[in-house]
Amino acid sequence: MEFANKEYFFLLLLAIPYIIWYVMYRKKSEPTIRMADTFAFRYTPKSWRVMLMPVQLLLRLFAFTMLVIVLARPQTHNSWKNQTIEGIDIMMAMDVSTSMLAEDLKPNRIEAAKNVAAEFVAGRPDDNIGLTIFAGESFTQCPMTTDHVSLLTMLHNVRTDIAARGLIEDGTAIGMGLANAVGRLKESKAKSRVVILLTDGSNNRGDISPLTAAEIAKSLGIRVYTIGVGKNGTAPLPPAATGLPQYVNYPVEIDEKTLRGIADATDGDYYRATNNKELNQIYKEIDKLEKSKLNVKQFSRRYEAYQPFALAAIIALLLEILLRITVFRRIP
Repeated sequence: MEFANKEYFFLLLLAIPYIIWYVMYRKKSEPTIRMADTFAFRYTPKSWRVMLMPVQLLLRLFAFTMLVIVLARPQTHNSWKNQTIEGIDIMMAMDVSTSMLAEDLKPNRIEAAKNVAAEFVAGRPDDNIGLTIFAGESFTQCPMTTDHVSLLTMLHNVRTDIAARGLIEDGTAIGMGLANAVGRLKESKAKSRVVILLTDGSNNRGDISPLTAAEIAKSLGIRVYTIGVGKNGTAPLPPAATGLPQYVNYPVEIDEKTLRGIADATDGDYYRATNNKELNQIYKEIDKLEKSKLNVKQFSRRYEAYQPFALAAIIALLLEILLRITVFRRIP
């Protein structure tokens, strides 16, 4: 057992002056009778009530000690444990090019994609899930993990201005994004390995073509689900994406043929999302994927363990009060 606030144990030092006061000075406050000689009472035995009087002191000290332990917040130990659970290995490859700021989905494509992906992750607590992002280049935002709190934090921090800030080249390198995600799954031992690739454009950057990356995924037994995001026709792009002072209607150019070819080559499926509802439904369909066994180490949660100590303190106080007004009652 551990204590979150160990400094409260210094309060136990207050018991020392209380014991000294009880032993040395309490008797002076008790009523006395003056007698000429006490020789006749020299061998008179003490009653059992007098002998048990210190019980009150012990009960008070016990209750005080229990209250200090409660303030110190006792908690159970954390421990690692091996656990076999059902799950699959999943890499999400998400387009973060500036066109993902288009507002045909609400509030925009990137935020809608992040929200639905976060809901998908939360609904699969037993899976190894990672995140790759790509624009004109690609890199891993989060490697596969069952620590979904960290994954969701990194997903929340995904932004589309990384190209504008010069961190990566702008554009849409679908092949690079897919190859990056496949590379993360290459060493996986899971029976089912899946890539969920989401983009709103067509491949115009990168050294690896999308279909070449798909062939690599096929050779490794990795299934790819592709999602094209954006309504038909044009979509409004905000000034933050174009650098212009007003919104611009940007043509939606999704290479559905390539995305469908990737899915077909890897025994996956291609989906098209023109609004938030459709995007949400797509992830629900992907959520029905098969599961395979994974052996993971799970870190147990700690929890507060003050309840027994608080109960003991209350019982001791009530018992001390009950004895004081009954067995040890004094009549001045």
